[in-house]
Amino acid sequence: MDDHGIIQMYWDRDDQAIRATSDKYGHYCKSIARNILNNDEDAEECVNDTYLNAWNAMPAHWPEQLATFLGKITRNLSFNKYKHNRAEKRGGGEIALVLDELADCISGNDDVEQIIDRRELIKTLNSFVRSLPADKRNIFVRRYWYADSISDIAKARGMLQGTVSKTLERTRKKLKTYLTERGFEI
Repeated sequence: MDDHGIIQMYWDRDDQAIRATSDKYGHYCKSIARNILNNDEDAEECVNDTYLNAWNAMPAHWPEQLATFLGKITRNLSFNKYKHNRAEKRGGGEIALVLDELADCISGNDDVEQIIDRRELIKTLNSFVRSLPADKRNIFVRRYWYADSISDIAKARGMLQGTVSKTLERTRKKLKTYLTERGFEI
């Protein structure tokens, strides 16, 4: 079934919408959640919550791209679950490495001015990502949006892990310079 048909099912409040979503995007959403949480049970819970959130959001919002819409919901739920697990001294997974890698570029200790300027930071990050060549953008997004492991990225791209690591390192350095040049404190 195409995305338009699935979205229409949500709008019609047809409970088969969840089955169709699961059939088409279940693996995609679970992959995102598993990469962040490193736990199949928690990932499955986040995916199920994704379907519920999509069900509740659809009557008010017609998403332009269903995959992106679902991926964003799954990612946000997974990060919330990760924070919850981390607060309880549990967790692990690829996301801890991802966050450590980006720590030099984006501080988690924002002052009030930086919090107010968050939208500008988001615009600047999006601009940076769009400016990357397609191959580097793909690697960067897979690592820092989907939290894919370096070995998974290397395998999918037909590259050595060291090449992927070096590409990410160079891209983070460029990001740091890009943000600094635009007035963001690192």
